Amino acid sequence: MEKIDQIQKKRVAVIGYGGMGGWHTKYLLKSDVAELAGIWDIKEDRRALAAERGIFVYDSFDAVLADPTVDILTLAVPNELHMPMAVTAMEAGKNVISEKPVTMSSDDLSKMIDASVRTGKLFTTHQNRRWDCDYLMMKQVYASGMLGEVFGIESRVQGSRGIPGDWRGKKEHGGGMILDWGVHLIDQMLGIVYDRKVEKVYCRCDHITNYEVDDGFKLDLYFEKDLTARIEVGTSHFISLPRYYMTGENGSALIRDWTDDCRIVACKNWDEKNVVPVVTAAGLTKTMAPRDQETIAESSISRPESDVHDFYRNVCLAIDGKAEQIVTHAQLMRVMKIMEAAFRSDELGMPVVIDDEIC
Repeated sequence: MEKIDQIQKKRVAVIGYGGMGGWHTKYLLKSDVAELAGIWDIKEDRRALAAERGIFVYDSFDAVLADPTVDILTLAVPNELHMPMAVTAMEAGKNVISEKPVTMSSDDLSKMIDASVRTGKLFTTHQNRRWDCDYLMMKQVYASGMLGEVFGIESRVQGSRGIPGDWRGKKEHGGGMILDWGVHLIDQMLGIVYDRKVEKVYCRCDHITNYEVDDGFKLDLYFEKDLTARIEVGTSHFISLPRYYMTGENGSALIRDWTDDCRIVACKNWDEKNVVPVVTAAGLTKTMAPRDQETIAESSISRPESDVHDFYRNVCLAIDGKAEQIVTHAQLMRVMKIMEAAFRSDELGMPVVIDDEIC
């Protein structure tokens, strides 16, 4: 990242002062590269809350667009509003950051990308979970080759509180766990497996507490060269499986939860002598017997330093032509196409071949 003093500070207006809108304003108020110009929210109580906190509140969305000092609009509004508001903002001369999911279809995303190209304004999405430490560690393991040829990766987020009772439970607002959490986990998986294309997907959605949208899912991505990735989100799990698990021809890597380091067990010698069988209730097994310490090597990767505000630093540099934007249009479209294929697979009850070149 460039030195902070080389970044020309930008003024940002946040549209929507709910959960993520509040998150953005919090970070912008202490940013070293961006300044909060103010907020706009359609709800009077949200505008009043922002004013009580000393934040400037615009009179309308049009007033934000008319403010010549605003460089960037961050959209933290319901998902179905992302496309029309983003296109309008870019046509008004503003750069745009959209919260995820960027929008609800690849057709709408194409309109947003076209507007960016046509107006010359930056358009991107806040894929903040690219700064999650668990993801960064797994990305390091894969790129290092320490496990040999990787053939399986599992990524899971599981909780027990059901799907939230806000927009996430409504289809018209782009609710459901594929669009809420899946968009992050798919983006992460594509960041880990950077060197292979997805050939097909198979998805099964859960409807345990919500029948309008998925309240969980199991998505298998079949990459080139026989690598399969399982992405799973559950909202009715009282015992969670590990956050990440990766296995290759020479070892395995495990991250149990958000706060865990990455544990790695690699094979030093395949030819273990005198294997002691495991005694099970119904007999003996050498196949599943644990290895001794003479044939394996254990190591770990500690949680790295990570600063999610590097996202805004990159956006400010990219606007000035000093850096390429981190979250690209092609990456956004790739994730969107895979989510659409996941929905189609669940509807058909069968795997769906990905024939789009971008995937």
